[in-house]
Amino acid sequence: MFTRYPSARCWTAAVLMVLFLAGCQSTPTQRAQADSALFTSYPPEVQERLLAGTVEPGDDKDMVRFALGEPDRTRTRVTGQSHETVWIYTRSRPRVSVGLGGARGAGRTTVGTGVGVSTGGGTSEQARVIFRDGEVHSVEESL
Repeated sequence: MFTRYPSARCWTAAVLMVLFLAGCQSTPTQRAQADSALFTSYPPEVQERLLAGTVEPGDDKDMVRFALGEPDRTRTRVTGQSHETVWIYTRSRPRVSVGLGGARGAGRTTVGTGVGVSTGGGTSEQARVIFRDGEVHSVEESL
């Protein structure tokens, strides 16, 4: 019997994979709960800002970790007399593929479907946080 579209089971598997991949990153709330002693030591307005994922000049590395998580890459650069540490955050684009195949032989017809999800869709830079002397000096966000 020939099926024109992938089965509901295939679509369910694809949706579950996308949700799984999306759930691999932690949120500011989860990071705050993981180190609640440090997080609650900040004033309420700073806590609110960090939970919103916002960093500002003067924030320290712990505050940036609460707001944005661990950087995807780090760089160190020397400019004149100053040393800067740059935390780079990237965004991954997942790739979803759906396949349908069939074969006929010996009086039988076989149809197969498949769904694949990968994180190999590429990455783009989302933001750079530049530190000087352990504090945020500036934040560069990509459009």
